[in-house]
Amino acid sequence: MPAVLAAAALLLAAGCSSDDGAPPEKDAAASSAAPAPSSPSGKAEETPPAKGSVSVVRTVATGLDSPWGLAPVGDGDLLVSSRDEATITRIDGETGKKTELGEVPGVAAEGEGGLLGIALSPDFASDHMIYAYFTSASDNRIVRMLYNERKPAGEQLGAPDTVFRGIPKGVVHNGGRIAFGPDRMLYAGTGETGDTGLAQDKKSLGGKILRLTPDGEPAPGNPFPGSPVYSYGHRNVQGLAWDGRQRLFASEFGQNTWDELNAVAPGDNYGWPEAEGHADEGGFHNPIAQWSTADASPSGIAYAEGSVWMAGLRGERLWRIPLKGTEASAKPQAFLEEEYGRLRTVVAAGGDRLWLVTSNTDGRGDPKPEDDRVLELKVS
Repeated sequence: MPAVLAAAALLLAAGCSSDDGAPPEKDAAASSAAPAPSSPSGKAEETPPAKGSVSVVRTVATGLDSPWGLAPVGDGDLLVSSRDEATITRIDGETGKKTELGEVPGVAAEGEGGLLGIALSPDFASDHMIYAYFTSASDNRIVRMLYNERKPAGEQLGAPDTVFRGIPKGVVHNGGRIAFGPDRMLYAGTGETGDTGLAQDKKSLGGKILRLTPDGEPAPGNPFPGSPVYSYGHRNVQGLAWDGRQRLFASEFGQNTWDELNAVAPGDNYGWPEAEGHADEGGFHNPIAQWSTADASPSGIAYAEGSVWMAGLRGERLWRIPLKGTEASAKPQAFLEEEYGRLRTVVAAGGDRLWLVTSNTDGRGDPKPEDDRVLELKVS
């Protein structure tokens, strides 16, 4: 390939994706102890309608700088992380007033790296711990910080306690979504930083979904003994969500062809770089649904009303994927197309409501005067 064509191919891959030794043996007994996307026996599942709806109830907050992670506090207020500013801000759920908790030290914001996903401890009501995934000078890592809202604004975050380190970092493909599952374990989506070989290497933390205890140890029941790796063969995971039966779903950036929504099973191989999208051979776990990278470039996902809702960056739309178990029950449906620009994060707000975060100030969007913003949606 001539040098010019090679450079163009490299730029195309980065744009779509970004935005766009012997491995350990799998332990079957241990795998069964971890949550898997299988339907428990008992009451039959209801299948949602093939077509849904989305309405914007209100704009909750405006004027956010490179927002990335969102965590509901529990009283209607929201915490939001700024990728580039390395700050966490509290948004009053009624008035939209913003109060900065503080800046997270040690964040090295570059390219797609910076302060990314945040999550609240399962015991947040008593321990007041906020977990954050961020890019440092040497790696991607997960820390936890004590939140003391009685202190002055800007001084409410305690010193970071690093619970997990060593996740590969890059200018692109840093993953970054973290969430506590129904099992109270901490899950993290990582990227392969553009080094495609990391995704298939079970000894690497890149291109994986990790499952950890709240203290950062490999969680009991993980599929590979002594390893935090829960699933592998991923390119860049930025969306994690569970349905009402504790089944895990994840969104993933493709390169030039297919973005994916996957049902995640412990120990399974999702194919990258050997497969992008559905593959008929190789023993890879095929996606539930796939999209052109121009139509999606997905980041956050949420589960509500029987469907997974997926935020699209380059696609500038919100996708609804109705489910029957761990399969799509109808074709994905797009909403809000090009109405609010790039969409970064979507979080369940209870019942038929979602929180949606735009991402137009991340260096790749076309910010409007009030960007970025948090919206409240009603969905069906």
